[in-house]
Amino acid sequence: MPHKLRKHRKMRGSRTQGYGRVGQHRDAGSKGYRKVGMHKHRWSLACNMETLYFGKHGFHSPKKIHLKENTLNLNKLYEIAQTGQAVIDLTAMGYTKLLGTGKITKALTVTVPTCSKIASEKIASAGGKVITEADEAAETAEPEQ
Repeated sequence: MPHKLRKHRKMRGSRTQGYGRVGQHRDAGSKGYRKVGMHKHRWSLACNMETLYFGKHGFHSPKKIHLKENTLNLNKLYEIAQTGQAVIDLTAMGYTKLLGTGKITKALTVTVPTCSKIASEKIASAGGKVITEADEAAETAEPEQ
């Protein structure tokens, strides 16, 4: 039965009409799962319960990025070869990679952990040979007959 003091009539001008927060009776209401106030009224929660909430965490750059290779070019190798050596062990000298800048005319046998394609081609065209760690590993893996 209709009467004069219905709820919407009683609450006229009260902004929330007895529902609490604005819009609580419509749509989704207040979203309690959000992290509002972590620097304000929820600071104790941030300090005690969620200590990793602020700041950067989680990325460590790979060691491969920071790996320093001690390289040697063919022109420097040629200077080393002028001492009369035909077999040069660059691994023992502390070099980790042989690069192909420069010319080489002397036939050399070079032992090095890694070598660029151009450097190995230039040494082979001069009549020499490059022995890398991959080659040594392949030789040891082959079964002897």
